[in-house]
Amino acid sequence: MENNLPPKQPLGFWKTVLASFLGFLGAHVFFFLISIFFFISLVISAVFSSNRATTIRDNTILRIDVTSLQEIVTTDDWQSLFSFGNQSDRPVSLTQALQGIRKAKVNPNIKGIYLNVEGLSAGLASTEELRDALRDFKKSGKFIIAYADSYSQKAYYLASVADRVVLNPEGTIPLVGLASGSLMMHEALEKLGIKAEVFKVGTYKGAVEPYILDRLSEPNREQIQAYLDGTWQYILEGIAGARKVSVDSLRQFASEGRAFGEAKVFLASGLVDTLAYRLDMEEVIAQKMGLSSARDIRQVTLAELVDVPDDTAEPQGENKIAVLYAEGEIMDSPYAQEGIQSALARELKQIGEDEDTKAVVLRINSPGGSAFLSEQIWHQVRQLKAKVPVVVSMGDLAASGGYYIASAADAIVASPVTLTGSIGIFGVVPEASALAKRLGLSMDVVKTSPYADLELGGILGVGINGLSPEEKAVIQGMVERGYRTFLSRVAEGRKLSVDSVDHIGQGRVWLGAKAKELGLVDELGGLETAVRLAAKLAGVSNNYYVSYGETSHSFWQQLLSSSNTGGFVARMKDRLMTDQERKLQQFLRQSFTYTGIQARLPYGLTAY
Repeated sequence: MENNLPPKQPLGFWKTVLASFLGFLGAHVFFFLISIFFFISLVISAVFSSNRATTIRDNTILRIDVTSLQEIVTTDDWQSLFSFGNQSDRPVSLTQALQGIRKAKVNPNIKGIYLNVEGLSAGLASTEELRDALRDFKKSGKFIIAYADSYSQKAYYLASVADRVVLNPEGTIPLVGLASGSLMMHEALEKLGIKAEVFKVGTYKGAVEPYILDRLSEPNREQIQAYLDGTWQYILEGIAGARKVSVDSLRQFASEGRAFGEAKVFLASGLVDTLAYRLDMEEVIAQKMGLSSARDIRQVTLAELVDVPDDTAEPQGENKIAVLYAEGEIMDSPYAQEGIQSALARELKQIGEDEDTKAVVLRINSPGGSAFLSEQIWHQVRQLKAKVPVVVSMGDLAASGGYYIASAADAIVASPVTLTGSIGIFGVVPEASALAKRLGLSMDVVKTSPYADLELGGILGVGINGLSPEEKAVIQGMVERGYRTFLSRVAEGRKLSVDSVDHIGQGRVWLGAKAKELGLVDELGGLETAVRLAAKLAGVSNNYYVSYGETSHSFWQQLLSSSNTGGFVARMKDRLMTDQERKLQQFLRQSFTYTGIQARLPYGLTAY
């Protein structure tokens, strides 16, 4: 008798089905919980939004706690959730900080600023923009009191603009000068059996030197010395002007190592006005305000001022000046969770289709990166320029690929201490044939043509087998072609000859003030200078408003906006990392992940 029943499935089959179902269910539960948490965060934020509508009462001071000054900041959703809407200490962007200081200047109930500069890690150009805003604040006749237990040089430069600079009696101000160091890895790599095959154009393009030299080359040392000297002179002149002392006396103070003395040395030298402990600062401020008790002082933070309407602001015009931000490394990777990505090119294309936008300011703060993506963004800036005026505002640095995309604009505005230029490109191919031989490894490649294992976008066997002279020649040819393209882009945008761009290029870094002399920059100033110039070029100087876009977003907004699984996972991993792990990851990425031809700043910059 024939059995028509279906055959029994093995037990392993049902285990696989069950595991797949549980995995499917678990993934959906996970995303459901994330969505619920995000929804709860939004509800709590809305319920307690009244807390953000801070009322500014009499005898209020604006407290500014400066740690970093970024163009784009990420808020802490966990803190928002468990603090029930109290976000007085949430991070603010540089743009928000400048707007908050302007509001404080015109608000009659805000009597002054308490500036706490402990742990400042911002770039010098960003610091300069905040310092300019504080100097403008002082025109109102209100006071600024600065404090730190110990000042860094950059923090002291910012604080020097204050009416009174206060230092802890056991504190220090390390006014000793500037230094820049490069970790040379050539000998260490050689001992490991690893060699870096370097392809570059640019005498001053020093990004690859740690891999191939034991000391900095003389051209690289020359450019580093030049920008350090220029920056140091700028800092000394700023401090001297604010503190009413001479530049020579400050230079002598640094050269003699007097910064290593007791706190009273800074008092005697006129660098600080008062020695006091942090917990006594409220009494110092109350005395300045003429109040009998520190309990009568009310404080407001920049984060709280963000949501306070500016009733004294001038009426806005009807023409929009849009500000876009390009911050971080230029990264041509679908898995990148930070930096400048291809999305910027799409934003530039979309904003050109907005009929309400009369001009665009592109704020660049980037050391460069992928030469390919730099070209794509350059193209979109050029396309946009055909529709509306485009002005670039350079932040702390807009070098190499950062300058590449800036060169297409109608005009470029930079801070006197912006690091820019670095017109040059390079590529690095790691070769570990010696290491492979020690380990007994080899790779036998079968290919259909001579260059089959030297594919564009990734190298297969050369890491072990090395590059042939013919392969080296074609890669060097690619780099040289990329450099010629870079030169032509800058020459076209800046209306210079290719030869003149090559002369000031060669990978050399310039400070903004010198870049203006060389024709690489049009005006010196910050973001507001760029906005005014954009309005002028658009013919709407007296009838415009500024759309700064979103300079602050939450982690969950970033997470849920991930365009692919890789981006989602990368953001989650970054969220769970410790600070030390994050710093190590950043170092390794900068040191060993130059994918493709790079237009990148030749060295890292240390804080000072």
